[in-house]
Amino acid sequence: MTDDRRHTEQGNERKQQLVHAAEQLFTQKGYGATRISDICAAAGVAKGLFYWYFPTKQSLFGELVRTMRLSLRRAQAAAMDPTADPVTRIRQGAEASVRFMAEHQMYCALLDVERTDEALSPVMREGSDVYATDVCRLIEAAQRDGLVRDGEAMFFAVGVLGAVSSFSHAHRIGRLAMPIDDLAQLVGEWVMQALTGRAAAPATDRGEAAPR
Repeated sequence: MTDDRRHTEQGNERKQQLVHAAEQLFTQKGYGATRISDICAAAGVAKGLFYWYFPTKQSLFGELVRTMRLSLRRAQAAAMDPTADPVTRIRQGAEASVRFMAEHQMYCALLDVERTDEALSPVMREGSDVYATDVCRLIEAAQRDGLVRDGEAMFFAVGVLGAVSSFSHAHRIGRLAMPIDDLAQLVGEWVMQALTGRAAAPATDRGEAAPR
């Protein structure tokens, strides 16, 4: 009979303990300097149990990235009004991304450091590729609606991702000292102007235009 401990509630809890411990240690010590035994000790589990869930340290890092990516996509979806036009949804998603990165500064700082590791870059690129594709589809829809000028949609999508990442990084290292809600709004306005040439309308709940 196959042992299904990995799929039980307790098994999932143990797995998340390992992921959480790894996030803390990767951030404090760096990916390369963190040993599997360190992760197990911090998580309070036997070393043998680690290999039940993850064949390698790299696979655990991939699980951490995928977990955070899913959380980001949920935050974006919660912020985006499905009835709004595509450009407004891009702005709402960008603002939600800025807030998410501010709430998870340790994780984002870890990605900043490990981005140059060739062994880890595929899993990190996978996440940015998914986000770029999502934004690209919205830009294509906006172009069909006449909201964004003609041009290579992926070029514009990469620009949106670059703005979110760069402004968030500048805030994280203290180069932009302002409340995160102010930064999110400014990034949203920057994205709107870059795509359409016009400023974003004043927003209320979920980024909807304020009544006149």
